[in-house]
Amino acid sequence: MKETKALTSVPDGIVHVPVTPFTENNEIDLDIFGKVIEFLVSQDPGSLCVNLHLAENLNLTLEERKQLAKASVDVTSGRTPVIIHVSTPGTDQAVDLTRHAEEIGADCIMAIPPYYWKPSQEGIYEHFAAIMSASELPFIAYNSPVFMDGIGVSPETLVRLLERFPQFIGIKDASHNWEIYLELGRASKAIKPDFGLFAGTEWMIPSLTLGGNACMSIFGGIVPRFVESLYQATVQGDLKFALELQYKYSELWQIAKVDYPAPTKAMWEIMGRPVGAPRRPQSPVSKENKKYMEETLDRLGLLHSEPHGW
Repeated sequence: MKETKALTSVPDGIVHVPVTPFTENNEIDLDIFGKVIEFLVSQDPGSLCVNLHLAENLNLTLEERKQLAKASVDVTSGRTPVIIHVSTPGTDQAVDLTRHAEEIGADCIMAIPPYYWKPSQEGIYEHFAAIMSASELPFIAYNSPVFMDGIGVSPETLVRLLERFPQFIGIKDASHNWEIYLELGRASKAIKPDFGLFAGTEWMIPSLTLGGNACMSIFGGIVPRFVESLYQATVQGDLKFALELQYKYSELWQIAKVDYPAPTKAMWEIMGRPVGAPRRPQSPVSKENKKYMEETLDRLGLLHSEPHGW
């Protein structure tokens, strides 16, 4: 087993997120998945986060998620930290995935409040507490009330968990509500100044200028040079140029978020890295929409300025 790295904060920079390739027989394609991991590692990410919603984790069995997690750790071989997303509707399943992540030598785990059940803040506290009690791995909470029917992590719950668990190192906020983002940051950093705060997707200007230290990337496997340029322009304070790039990102996001995550798989294919169709109930992007995506990437100056193929 690979020795677990002692992370003390969320890795800075860009957190790349692998998609899940499927064969024509609707099975996970571990050979192509290895290529996905190798390509993302070659972009020198701050870390990888495996089995997120971009990877269709809701449509994967627990055993498939374990296979992908192990493959990620094996292929990276310590070249970049691997964060394993262990979210499930049930606490026991999340604990099972957590223990597996530690067994295979992952570097960190991430979890969102349970899906569907709409637990109280006390229920969210107990859910996260059970996960952190099951492992010594660093833990990142995931706040996404938009996708979780309005159930998010309150600043008060965040503080309670921070006061109890030293391995609680950060929170990913995907609310895209910057008041929520600021309040989570204000509450957490009062307890732990180096607590990690970052946003879901590449909203880099607001997230990084409001106290964040990393960004989750959904386009890192599609247009990695563009994503890196947006990050560097933001952290270097060239906000005029960064805003030009942020506008381009926003146009891409308007396309990607419709029937998400199917459009991202279509864009991987457009860039010469086919990863198969999404798993039902998601549907593949139509030929017409794929052509529109290609034209958009071309118009934005990204189609021919980014890596093609593996």
